[in-house]
Amino acid sequence: MGAPAQGHKVTLASGLQLHYHDTGIGEPVVFIHGSGPGASGHSNFKHNYPAFAAAGHRVIVPDLPGYGASDKPLSDYTLDFFVDALLGLLDALDLQRCTLVGNSLGGAIAIAIALRHPERVTRLVLMAPGGLMDKAQYYLQMEGIQRMAAAFASGELRDASGMKRLLSLQLFDPALIDDETVAERVAVVAEQPPCVLSTMDVPNMAEQVAQLACPILGFWGMDDKFCPASGAQTLMQACQRIRFVLLSECGHWVMVEHRELFNRECLAFLAEGRP
Repeated sequence: MGAPAQGHKVTLASGLQLHYHDTGIGEPVVFIHGSGPGASGHSNFKHNYPAFAAAGHRVIVPDLPGYGASDKPLSDYTLDFFVDALLGLLDALDLQRCTLVGNSLGGAIAIAIALRHPERVTRLVLMAPGGLMDKAQYYLQMEGIQRMAAAFASGELRDASGMKRLLSLQLFDPALIDDETVAERVAVVAEQPPCVLSTMDVPNMAEQVAQLACPILGFWGMDDKFCPASGAQTLMQACQRIRFVLLSECGHWVMVEHRELFNRECLAFLAEGRP
């Protein structure tokens, strides 16, 4: 259950097994999904990554540990844990340099990898990334995070109606939530241990992002209920070689609500500087 069966699995040096999709040929682009209950790489980016492959990129779409069809160990789900897992995957696939595309938690992971190993990151695409405030601030300020944590703890996300209510918080227009995505996420959440969310710890990296050296393209919906759009200003003021697309009538999932714009802008960004 979980992510579609046509993906691949790899066992990292740590013993952790990750599931991922790998399609296309060309410059590598790695998509890193967010942390919502039942999330997987495919369910987050299924409307995006095929367009990147068609445009001449090799696309890697992993399930983070604790998500999709990857291993879900009883562990502390810290930022370091995710970063080590993603770097392990890149090593296993012999990807020395790539573009990282990250949403929410995935954006925080992408930022952390680019800070710690700038030689491995060609470009960053960030959609409402986490890690730009203290953890307590997210929980105090953001309705989506509060309701997500409560729903996961109560077990109400194990059925389609509960999952659909939660996913409606991700979007400005909940009519865009399809039954396939709901079913995919219900299948995954049934296998997730509580520690996947209860131990999650992403530090505030706002004071470090000025060190990011690669070109950055960002997206943020102004109606985001999970990560405040003020994070765009944090990044714009600190970073060089950065541009942002801010969207009205848009929630946390820019790549879903404005998929054509997102795909078009990203592919143009990736084409810059190519021969």
